[in-house]
Amino acid sequence: MNTCTRCIAIVVAVLGVVGLVFGIIFITQASSAEQEVANAIQPLKITEVDAKYEAVKTKQMALAMTEEPQIQAGKAAPSTMYNYLTVQRTSLGLARANIGLAGFVRTSGIIDIIVGLGLILAGVGLFKKDRSVAKTTTG
Repeated sequence: MNTCTRCIAIVVAVLGVVGLVFGIIFITQASSAEQEVANAIQPLKITEVDAKYEAVKTKQMALAMTEEPQIQAGKAAPSTMYNYLTVQRTSLGLARANIGLAGFVRTSGIIDIIVGLGLILAGVGLFKKDRSVAKTTTG
């Protein structure tokens, strides 16, 4: 039983180290992804994406209400402004999704670090407890 507990303690501690490493990797990847999105949407700032998306969405929806019946009936083609606003809305929506995903990955990294540290402490505590129990039974 003594050897089994030590093995479990070591496995728990190793899993904690793996969790810690993955957490660090996730955080660095999230920062890199956010920077790439920021470069792609320049001169717009990341903090302005939501407001710009909502403004474009409102304009595009208003234009769609006037043009869509004619387009659906086959009587007219979409205007250049309608196409422009649709493409801009799509691009800003993708940017919003990427920014949200980067935030999620960063949060997952933080959670992984916390869980990893907890597993490391649990593994070390289990290992020390097993050693103290072994000393009292042999000593």
